[in-house]
Amino acid sequence: MSLGPVMVDVPGLALTDDDRRRLMHPLVGGVILFARNYQSPGQLLALTTAIRELRTPHLLIAVDHEGGRVQRFRDGFTRLPAMRELGKVWEHNPGQARRLAQDCGYVLAAELRAHGVDLSFTPVLDLDYGASGVIGDRAFHAQPEVVAELAHALMLGLKEAGMGSVGKHFPGHGYVRADSHLAVPVDERSLHDIEQADLIPFARLIADGMTGIMPAHVIYPAADSLPAGFSPFWLQQVLRQQLGFDGVIFSDDLSMEGASVAGGIVERAQAALDAGCDMVLVCNNCAAADAVLHDLKWQKPVLSIVRMARLHGHPHPLGMTALHEQARYVDAVRDVAALGHDSGDLWATDASNSCGLSGTT
Repeated sequence: MSLGPVMVDVPGLALTDDDRRRLMHPLVGGVILFARNYQSPGQLLALTTAIRELRTPHLLIAVDHEGGRVQRFRDGFTRLPAMRELGKVWEHNPGQARRLAQDCGYVLAAELRAHGVDLSFTPVLDLDYGASGVIGDRAFHAQPEVVAELAHALMLGLKEAGMGSVGKHFPGHGYVRADSHLAVPVDERSLHDIEQADLIPFARLIADGMTGIMPAHVIYPAADSLPAGFSPFWLQQVLRQQLGFDGVIFSDDLSMEGASVAGGIVERAQAALDAGCDMVLVCNNCAAADAVLHDLKWQKPVLSIVRMARLHGHPHPLGMTALHEQARYVDAVRDVAALGHDSGDLWATDASNSCGLSGTT
C-alpha cells in the first residue's frame, strides 16, 4: 500500500483499535506526534514500532521538534535551544555558530531516529522581524543570509543522522503579527520585498537539497488572494518553477484558523492538494480527520509517492544505548547543552490525551 496524501495524529500513548482503523486507510500516509503522545523513551519507541508495523512501506512518522518552545519530547531527550540562541552566537563567532547549528541538527535527528521517528518539521526559515509572537525566538536571526547559513548547518546535522529537513513557513511568516493558529494573517508587502528578504533562505536551502517545505497560512495580497498553502501561484509558479523545488510540500495544520478561508475541513484538504501540496496535515480533531478520509477524492500522483519515500529516515538508526557510546554524539550533546534554555513550553494543552486541541506548527 503506497503512502496517501493525509497526515493525521493519534490521541494517546498507545494505539487504539480506532487509531489502527484510521491509520490503515489508503489516504493516510503519515502520523504526526505531539507531547501528549510521549511519556518515556521506551513508551515512544513502542508507539512508533506499532505504527511502523501497520503497513509496508511504513507510515511516515513526524513531529514538531525544533528546540526551545517547540520541543515535543523532553524527559530523556537533550533540551535543545531556541534557534535564536544560535543567532546570538553568530554575532561574535560565525564559525562556532555554524558548528553548534550542525551539532543541534545532529542531536535532534539522532535522538528522534533512535526512537523510530522519521522526520521533524524543521528548520524554521522565517526571519525575525521582532513582530511575530508565534515565531519569535524560533527564528535564527533577522538577516536572511544568516538564517540561510545557520539553517544550512542544521540541515547538514539532520542529514548526518539520517533525517531529511522541512523548511517553514514558506514564503515567510515572520513579518506578520497575527498568529495563524488563531487568525488569518495578512502580509501587505510587495512581492519584490518578500523576494529580496524572506525567500533568500528558502532559495539557498532548496539549492542545497532540502527535502520538504511547509507553506504558511498567510495571505500575501500583493501576490495572490489565497494563503500560500492554498495558492498555485506560490506553490507551483514560485516554489516549483522559479525556485526549482522538487521535494515534498506539506500543508500546515488544516485545523488552524489560518486555513479557514478555504472552507470546511474537506474543502481545505482538497484545495491544498489541488494547489500543489503533496501531503496535508489534519491535527487534533479526530472527527475532522475521519471526514477528510471519508470524503476526499484524490488520486495520488506517482511523483508524490516517490517524493514521500525519500523522507523515510535512513540508514537504520542506532538505539540510545549505542548512541551514548558514540563520541560524535557525546561531544555534540555537551556543546548543545552549553547554550541557553530559557524558553517555556509552547501550547501546554498539547499534553492532553483528547482530540480537539490547538494547531501544530
